[in-house]
Amino acid sequence: MEITQQCVVALTWTLKDTLGEELDVLDDPVEFLVGGDDLLHRIEEALQGHGPGATLALHLEPEDAFGDFNDQLLFLEPRNLFPPEIEEGMTFDGSALPEGVNPSAPRTGLYTVTEIYPEHLVLDGNHPLAGIALRLQLTVQGVREATEEEIGKGTAGTGFFRIQPQAPGNSLLH
Repeated sequence: MEITQQCVVALTWTLKDTLGEELDVLDDPVEFLVGGDDLLHRIEEALQGHGPGATLALHLEPEDAFGDFNDQLLFLEPRNLFPPEIEEGMTFDGSALPEGVNPSAPRTGLYTVTEIYPEHLVLDGNHPLAGIALRLQLTVQGVREATEEEIGKGTAGTGFFRIQPQAPGNSLLH
């Protein structure tokens, strides 16, 4: 079966930056709904017409991947608004940000604590790979028809590679 819209594809991949540093490896196949919310648009386009066993090498510029870095999504917040056990690298859903955080921080994003100071901390609403061009080597391990439930939900249940456009007020992650 060839890959078309509204089918489920099982993929493995290696994701690297343009310097060749490995960012993610998916050794065991994971299923994604093509034509839903699971994959980046550029990946879906490249997969069209391919079948099991196909190997593709993609170069994704930031605008085709996780967006450009947006300094408007950096927020310096009072340290005392957050739990004492907070650490760099922790993430917060925008809807769960503590009371008192900058009201211009979109509540639909995901924020990473990137720096902690005695009185303040930095919340970054950019995707960790924002602004980075990527190289993706992927292999199609299988293709099947999507179920009505998957089509209705817009996902095969994974969706961890789908990122919404980087615009203030838009969701950053699935």
